[in-house]
Amino acid sequence: MTASSFVSHMTDYVDFHQAFSLICTAAVAGIVLAIVRYELFRRKYIKLLPGRNVGGLNIFGNLTDFPWTKFHRNGFSFNVFFLQVLSGYGSIFSKSQLFCFWTSYSPFVIFQKAEAVEALISGTKYMKKNWSYNWLHPWLGTGLLTSHGSKWKSRRRLLTPSFHFEILKDFLPIFNEQSQVLVKCLQRDTTKDSTNIVTPITLCSLDIICETTLGVTINAQENSESQYIKSVTRAGDIIMERMLNCWYWIDWIFFNFIEDGIELKNHLKILHDFTLSVIQEKKKKLLSGDPEIGTKRKRKALMDLLLEHHLQTKDLTEEDIREEVDTFAFEGHDTTATGISWALYLIGLHKDVQEKIHEELDRIFGDDVDRHADTNDLKDMQYLDYVLKESQRIYPSVPIISREAPEDINICGYAIPKGSSCTVHVYLLHRDETVFPNPEKFDPDRFLPENSTNRHPFAYIPFSAGPRNCIGQRFAIMEEKIVISTILRNFTLESLDPRDRLPPAPELILRCSQPIRIRIRPRQRLHS
Repeated sequence: MTASSFVSHMTDYVDFHQAFSLICTAAVAGIVLAIVRYELFRRKYIKLLPGRNVGGLNIFGNLTDFPWTKFHRNGFSFNVFFLQVLSGYGSIFSKSQLFCFWTSYSPFVIFQKAEAVEALISGTKYMKKNWSYNWLHPWLGTGLLTSHGSKWKSRRRLLTPSFHFEILKDFLPIFNEQSQVLVKCLQRDTTKDSTNIVTPITLCSLDIICETTLGVTINAQENSESQYIKSVTRAGDIIMERMLNCWYWIDWIFFNFIEDGIELKNHLKILHDFTLSVIQEKKKKLLSGDPEIGTKRKRKALMDLLLEHHLQTKDLTEEDIREEVDTFAFEGHDTTATGISWALYLIGLHKDVQEKIHEELDRIFGDDVDRHADTNDLKDMQYLDYVLKESQRIYPSVPIISREAPEDINICGYAIPKGSSCTVHVYLLHRDETVFPNPEKFDPDRFLPENSTNRHPFAYIPFSAGPRNCIGQRFAIMEEKIVISTILRNFTLESLDPRDRLPPAPELILRCSQPIRIRIRPRQRLHS
């Protein structure tokens, strides 16, 4: 080794160790600051909030109650048991509007009663989402889901007309056409012992959202191996893994040195490039006066409306449009597919409920399994509406909503400090026994008009509530009704696993921890 190379080698060695020392020092300083912050918070507030107190040197917080041995033995994911632990806390503090749960040194104030939830999300004071939504920024940017302040207000005002009922009616043919494709796919499964219903439903929902939001047909149901579909699925999985692994939290390390991070970066490039290519292609056609695009087209996709605004006012860039389109493509297919899958599972478990739905659909459609459902048909599906509401009560697609306290606040007599993560636990809220007696029982009659009249408006919020409620909830309800009614006009369903075998796992949405196995058979109608 020459003198110069030796010096160079030693310089690299020293630089590495200096960097390593700085990282270690920063880590230790971070831990010390976290402990100090924890102690200050605990001494000032924790004694005033319901919760199980933990010592300042306990680095796990309330996670020490986690059943680690069962977690490893039973093979379920961490999230399954985390939901069960939180549910246990909800039972312990069932008389309280809220309680505090410590995840390591991070306190989460869990809201589980309607009055507290209303105080948090009904107005415009507590609008900012908490830090957990930052994990979605690499994919969705700061679109409607993740933005706040003036940007959120202007985007919400711009996008709300896109979900007017008169515009959504133009999407009914897409809902019906893709539901019919789904039926053809399920026909192939009628000879099988069981089908994991989540897979075909997710592909159908992805077809629907891409055609209505992007205005493009991706044929997910007939081409499930496409790279776009794989990237959508895998990106969501990796983001969830990242949220649960603190070693993945530093962007520079995650995206450059961690295998999952590098993979996620590649998938996000595929998704972003796809959306931008569609935007640019449609923009080119708009500028060229293509009659199939723009104002002459009756059925306008969300992207068409955003592009028109982009060209007319210059308020939105192509990247702004990409953020919103990707946000709706992500939110609009996964949440709805999950809601449909859980509903079909519960319908398949309760034969009496399924028979009532079949009777209602027969009154509306008779034996005609091919006629498309229209808006009048949707209004007539009253019992199916109760079933969907009860399904969302038990298995809300979005089980957790989080906000950040912008200042020291007082809710229901409890002092909550600035910067706290305020979490509406929808899963617990929907199981409040004072509102929903025997809450684990599946009972669609809870939503009969006479049983819903005096219910607190914030006791049941499957689409959130207040100013930041789900802008696409009417879209989702229409899609769920058409997809499920089309399936049940053609088939009978039998769910093969009891509910205790399929514990839900709160991820970005409320997924099932195991495949939802349903036996699908053609309907046998009795003719007089």
